[in-house]
Amino acid sequence: MSSSSASPAAALPSPGTKPLSLGVIFLTLYIDLIGFSIIFPLGPDLITYYLKVDGQGGLLGWMLGQSNVIAHSLGRDNAFAAVLFGGVLSSFFSILQFIFAPFWGANSDKRGRRGVLLLTVAGTALGYLVWVLSGSFWLFLLSRIVTGAFSGNLSVATAAVADVTTRAERAKAMGLVGAAFGLGLVTGPTLGALTASLNLLDRHPSLARFGINPFSVPALIALGLCAVNFVWIYWRFGESLTPAARAEARDPRIRNPLAAILGLANPAVRRANLVAFIYSVAFVAMETSLTFLAAERFGYTARQNGFLLGFLGLCAIVTQGYIVRKLLAKIDEVRVLNSGLAFSAAGLLVIGFAMQPWMLYAGLACLALGSGLVNPATSGLISLYSGPEEQGRVLGIFRSLGSLSRAITPLLAGAGFWLFGSRCVFAAAALISAVAFGVGLALPQPQK
Repeated sequence: MSSSSASPAAALPSPGTKPLSLGVIFLTLYIDLIGFSIIFPLGPDLITYYLKVDGQGGLLGWMLGQSNVIAHSLGRDNAFAAVLFGGVLSSFFSILQFIFAPFWGANSDKRGRRGVLLLTVAGTALGYLVWVLSGSFWLFLLSRIVTGAFSGNLSVATAAVADVTTRAERAKAMGLVGAAFGLGLVTGPTLGALTASLNLLDRHPSLARFGINPFSVPALIALGLCAVNFVWIYWRFGESLTPAARAEARDPRIRNPLAAILGLANPAVRRANLVAFIYSVAFVAMETSLTFLAAERFGYTARQNGFLLGFLGLCAIVTQGYIVRKLLAKIDEVRVLNSGLAFSAAGLLVIGFAMQPWMLYAGLACLALGSGLVNPATSGLISLYSGPEEQGRVLGIFRSLGSLSRAITPLLAGAGFWLFGSRCVFAAAALISAVAFGVGLALPQPQK
């Protein structure tokens, strides 16, 4: 398909007259990530609610029954079955992201960033609207399908960073993207936790016939943020991709994402993506297990775990928004990446074997420093290894691999935690991070 067939939204210039700035991209990512992560603290309550409403029969009842069978075979109770079932739901959403992120990234290479962003944000808003009205599990599942299928915003906005920066400042600019991630992933769960107790049915029980449920208020906030983001993109997000780059891009189509990954022609891009994937497995294992470790070992409540996660997010913001930008002015991306992998392995070991709460926080600070170096360095290297006509595709594959790790790791890490204990999980995560370090040693220096 030629570039002349681009949609009108992609072809028309932005109503804003100023060129696209990193600040506009930052706010686009930040708003998107607040809405994306507002559901995070609601997971256990969502599972309990929908299992109560629809879990006695039909396919959902059968699925819960299979979770119980697995739990009993592992010598665990029904609480573990609910956790396992929640992991399956999370993995399902991540698999959709894995499939569609490269597709939307490649579309933005061919049709422009702005039009694809408007489409994906509108699709995500539709998914949130369905969540608002999800009085049954099946509507909630449909909302996750829609939001997962339209989850191309992050890779497309990240590709726009590559469009508007020079090669010399690319990785430093990716640090700003990381800061938006950190800030959004602190703000979103906080909003979710603060609004989780606001149930519209308490005052207006008649709304239940329209599908309003105990979680409609967080869903409405996510929907409202999506609408704000759509308006912001329409007025301020000018097209960043040149017509020449669009003309050279491949025709986008949904294909086997594994084939797209293995089909990457550039060996440096393949190796950098491999490092990113291996590291993501280690980091997601930590995310899955951290609050369980804190509760089991130190008796942390949900409030204390919230402070713990907030500390991790704040450390990530400082690292990616400030420290990594200073380091990259003096040190090359490959050295920054490998330093981050080494800090991460050390931090994971400290967390896993922490005997006092201060040791837990010290390990998290070390891990946050490591991940804050790894993420912008990796995305910066992948962008630098690639041409301007394929930034959306290769960064979409990068995000897709992160989603793949989130699809498989929570189940494995959760089972490992319950069967072998927290020390085993964190030691394994540290070892995996060390493997990523070994693979990353062979990465070449990019040309600037």
